[in-house]
Amino acid sequence: MFKVTVDKEKCAGCGECVDVCPVDVYELVDGKAEPVNADDCLGCESCVEVCENGAITVEEI
Repeated sequence: MFKVTVDKEKCAGCGECVDVCPVDVYELVDGKAEPVNADDCLGCESCVEVCENGAITVEEI
């Protein structure tokens, strides 16, 4: 299981994480990425890699 966090201060709302996530963890809510399906996270960290602002963290719990 993984904990997915998005730093709203750093998130630019580009949607790259939404596009790259294989299990649709993210949606854009009010122009910011929101991990609405965080329980589905596979821990692949594709979202972390594409986030140019370093707004996303994925931690194993």
